[in-house]
Amino acid sequence: MSGNSWTHRLARPLIRPLIGTAVTPNHLTTLRLLTGLAACAALALGDRSTEIWGGAIWVFSAFLDRADGELARISGQTSPWGHTYDYWSDVATSGLFFVAIGIGLRSSMLGWWAIPMGLVAGAAVMATSVIAEELEQRDGLGKKAFSGIGGFDADDVFYLFGPVAWLGLLLPLLVGTAIAGTAIALLTWWRLLRTPNQSSLPPS
Repeated sequence: MSGNSWTHRLARPLIRPLIGTAVTPNHLTTLRLLTGLAACAALALGDRSTEIWGGAIWVFSAFLDRADGELARISGQTSPWGHTYDYWSDVATSGLFFVAIGIGLRSSMLGWWAIPMGLVAGAAVMATSVIAEELEQRDGLGKKAFSGIGGFDADDVFYLFGPVAWLGLLLPLLVGTAIAGTAIALLTWWRLLRTPNQSSLPPS
């Protein structure tokens, strides 16, 4: 199902010229993965200038996360493999973002505790993504596990990580995600336990 959030609408006209060229959705996914990893590497250095650059690269990577799916849909190049590649690239980069800022904040007031906190936050984000995907599959109604609001999808929040880095607010983001992210992961898991697997139910 085609996304209709503001970020999807933004990506659509920008990637339309790529239709019919040698550029495939998987190429954009690969670029998304590489730029996401580059942003994480910059953020892990913990320097103010690299935080700003890391935030900028991250925003571009987040845009590519929308662009690859939109190109696949409007060019008719969707595939199970492409979806899987896109999905796990997103899961990996989103989790590594918090691991990276945990490493980068090792000289902050958190000290070396920032690193295990980054691991906790990253694991929580990844777990939420994986559980939410299973919840959507189990529900079988085509609904997202987390609905958006005002034309924005729930995962559009990842765009905000760039400005957060520019403003020097990575520390409260890390602490907040380690706490709230863990709670959301547990809540999503609880929802999964309460949702019957529609695909395994006998026809009514």
